[in-house]
Amino acid sequence: MGAPEVHSLPLGDLEPFLDRKRYSAFAMSQLQLPSFLSEILRKANDFVPSEAGSILMDRPIERGETPSEILLYFVAAFGPSGSALLGKSLRADRGVVGNVYRSGEPYLMSDPKNDPNFYSKFDEDHEFRTTGVVAVPVRIERTVCGVLELLNRSDGEPYTERNMQMLEIFARYTSISIENLLDAQRATEMARRDDLTGLYNDRFFHHRLSEDLIRADVTRSTIALLFLDIDNFKSVNDTHGHLAGSQVLKEFGWLLNRAVTDEKSTLARYGGDEFVVILPDHDLEMACEVATRIQTELANTQFLQGSFSWSEGPVYWRQPLTASIGVAVYPHHLPRQGTTDLKKNLLLRAADLAMYRGKENGKNQIRIAD
Repeated sequence: MGAPEVHSLPLGDLEPFLDRKRYSAFAMSQLQLPSFLSEILRKANDFVPSEAGSILMDRPIERGETPSEILLYFVAAFGPSGSALLGKSLRADRGVVGNVYRSGEPYLMSDPKNDPNFYSKFDEDHEFRTTGVVAVPVRIERTVCGVLELLNRSDGEPYTERNMQMLEIFARYTSISIENLLDAQRATEMARRDDLTGLYNDRFFHHRLSEDLIRADVTRSTIALLFLDIDNFKSVNDTHGHLAGSQVLKEFGWLLNRAVTDEKSTLARYGGDEFVVILPDHDLEMACEVATRIQTELANTQFLQGSFSWSEGPVYWRQPLTASIGVAVYPHHLPRQGTTDLKKNLLLRAADLAMYRGKENGKNQIRIAD
């Protein structure tokens, strides 16, 4: 009997399942997750030949308070309905898979008709007849994030405790390798991020702006750039100290994330109290709408409210904080000529100068580049 064709979701579809925090360090891995998940199932089937098998995982951002609100998605599968199952889901309060996910314990089923955890509707929906199941939890650190299962031994015999122990070994490989992938992604992301605000840093900003300019030339599209400077930021430092200023910068970063919702946008701290926002496929009118939304958020936000580790008592900053924003759009404010570096520098300078004009003329303004 040849090796089964194992199907796995592409990496782009797997990313929501990897939106998890990691706190301990493991060796980094250049792991390709889709091919790895397929290989895990293939190897598990080599040791315990089965008619079907799958890996299911939860999505951290969808976790509900009760098992009925949690969905487990098929991220890799083989068998008669393997490719059709990818992306489909099961509720965590049903079936053998749900039991393993909730309890964190492996499960062996050899008599479906008399097993209280057997979920017959799955067989009915997929024209499948389950005769036996062995399933084990997949963990990230101590938290169960999914289930690895095999169904129907190929030789027609029931699964054994030995089969379950073998599958547990593959589940541990899965867990450790996903942890390694998360560590590698976290390390890569940390190199791109500003430590204080969590926004991208200026190095990544320059890289991304160059990429977006090249794309805009290829697709004949536009890019808007916002250059922001917090008005009267020095008064925060002078009144409460530089730690208070750092807290304001953090809160301003959170505000930008709330106000700028376009998935293709890039938000970065440029330096000090200056921030930049790249808006691909935005014309001048659209860019000004985003800038206005940022200023509206600012007008409705009170900074430095409550207790902080750096203050002896509660802090209640009463003064409103505003921002001056410069707007420049490519190729509206500069032509499609010259090198990418030249266009990047000219666009950045145009938005920067527009921002300074706003500061010189009363602050809390949106100014458009010449």
